[in-house]
Amino acid sequence: MTTRTRRVAKFGIAARALAVSGALVWSLAAAGAAQAAQGARSTQLYWGETHLHTTFSTDGYVASPNAIQPEQAYRYARGLPVIHPTVKNRVRIKRPLDFLIVTDHSDYAGLQVMLNRNEPGLLATDTGKRLSELFKTNPGVVAGLTRGVGQITEPQMKAAYRPVAAVTWLETVEAAERNNMPGKFTAFAGWEYSPTPDGRNLHRNVFSSAPAEALRKIVPYSTLDSLRPEDLWAWLQKQSDALKIDFIAIPHNSNMSDGLMFQAVDSDGRPITADYARTRSRWEPAVEVTQLKGTSEAHPELSPNDPFAGFELYNGRFSPAIKPRATKADYARYALMLGLKIEQDVGVNPYKFGLVAGSDIHVGLSSTDEDAFVGATVAASLPEERNRNRTGNNFAVWGLSASGTTAVWAPENTRTGIFGAFKRKEVYGTSGTRIQLRVFGGFAFPAGAAGAPDIARVGYGGGVPMGGDLTNAPAGKAPQLLIRAVKDPIGANLDRVQVVKGWLDAKGETHEKIYNVAWSGGRKLDAAGSLAAVGDTVDLATAKYTNTIGAPQLAVVWKDPDFNPAQRTFYYVRVLEIPTPRQQVFDALALGLSVDEIRKIGVPPSIQERAYSSPIWYTPARRR
Repeated sequence: MTTRTRRVAKFGIAARALAVSGALVWSLAAAGAAQAAQGARSTQLYWGETHLHTTFSTDGYVASPNAIQPEQAYRYARGLPVIHPTVKNRVRIKRPLDFLIVTDHSDYAGLQVMLNRNEPGLLATDTGKRLSELFKTNPGVVAGLTRGVGQITEPQMKAAYRPVAAVTWLETVEAAERNNMPGKFTAFAGWEYSPTPDGRNLHRNVFSSAPAEALRKIVPYSTLDSLRPEDLWAWLQKQSDALKIDFIAIPHNSNMSDGLMFQAVDSDGRPITADYARTRSRWEPAVEVTQLKGTSEAHPELSPNDPFAGFELYNGRFSPAIKPRATKADYARYALMLGLKIEQDVGVNPYKFGLVAGSDIHVGLSSTDEDAFVGATVAASLPEERNRNRTGNNFAVWGLSASGTTAVWAPENTRTGIFGAFKRKEVYGTSGTRIQLRVFGGFAFPAGAAGAPDIARVGYGGGVPMGGDLTNAPAGKAPQLLIRAVKDPIGANLDRVQVVKGWLDAKGETHEKIYNVAWSGGRKLDAAGSLAAVGDTVDLATAKYTNTIGAPQLAVVWKDPDFNPAQRTFYYVRVLEIPTPRQQVFDALALGLSVDEIRKIGVPPSIQERAYSSPIWYTPARRR
């Protein structure tokens, strides 16, 4: 994060603050409050990529000397120029990242690269030699073979690949080690565990804060080992016990799971137990809420009272047999509500997770700014290709936005610091913009807290940050959220700040409600609590917008007006920008399309970028 960004985040003056009535009595466990204040008061904001593929992924392979391997991916993220793998021109990230996790598919990772190199371990087997001959004739055939299509059986493919797995992983670990610069840039070695049973997405991005000497002793777990997430967690526990290291697994694209990602049962159809809930929560403290292939926050058919639930919906599926539909268990908001119910039943919440974001770009170049998008796949690097492939496969980039990015509040930019932020869920995801967002929960923030010069001191000293827990509300008192959102320093003004609340009633039913809590301009809430649209300054003839609407910053202390201290509840914050041009508009203009043609390109020409905080949970005091 730049010095300018930190200065804005820390010292900006509130553009709007809503009044909070009365002084409330603060009630939080003293030990927890002291620990939060002591351990995180000096946090800084760091931006990163949690989901990036290079040519080591079978579906990201580029047969080119310029192919982006983990080494080049880390260098690009640090701000160094590299050669684009297909266009062959020199490219440089618009704004360097603070951290990067390379997450190549662990299924047959590096196989094509190793075939191209004539890797000795691969060629030592009869199957490897046969693969090499096929590869020389048709490099693309290998991707089909890894999916069980072709002349080589799956057991033969697995056996031939085993030596390659270790070599590929070691190269990823070494690339991360070379590019890891504590205090300046953090490079994590990771992978994507990619089970897709019957075309239903259950993928996880896995990474560790462990040093290279420990990571060299493992080979990433893959679907060649098992399709069950429970087996992944058991493997993570085994490695953790043996090597004294830790891992995080981030579920992604739950919007494509067709009802499997967030269920009330395990992989065998049995009701979730306390042990299952404890294990899942242990390994999966964060969920990817948005990325190129759509947003997994909510769906308008499931949340009809949320006018912004239809953001970047994605209808592509891995199998044509699966028809797009609004399925509750595909969306993070439903999972957060289901978690409240399961916790009441078994005592542990399996879905107590933070919200993050990644890109899922398959060319090794993390680019999440709409005006600087360099392509999501090797087959869609050029505007002409993207325009021509408007209705193609799952990665028909014409219909996608350049999303997303993860922000963490950490005491330092190191593996330990960043990893710790994920573990305590002091993280948030954005659609690619760099909105700076602070959220704290408490019961009695002081008057003027929203405009405090050092909001962190107030928030940590009198509450818990995003990802934290509140309990034991004082009689007659309700939770407050101290919120400050600051615009991306080189981006668009802010439209509004919303609080998304979910709760469990006495009958065991879950509910949700959206509150507009701070906004720009002279707009007023109507009787239903709705707010008029902010407007749209996007000029399709130039692909520009103006910050003549919106606000550079919004801050508020919001008190829950409908609080019931007996109900399990969560709150998360959603911040919306004013409309800005989508990446397709830049492509269309570059291709010479007219304004009338741009209006017919099949996607809205503007987008309201946004940020999603991790939740804060309220749990009623246990009865004795």
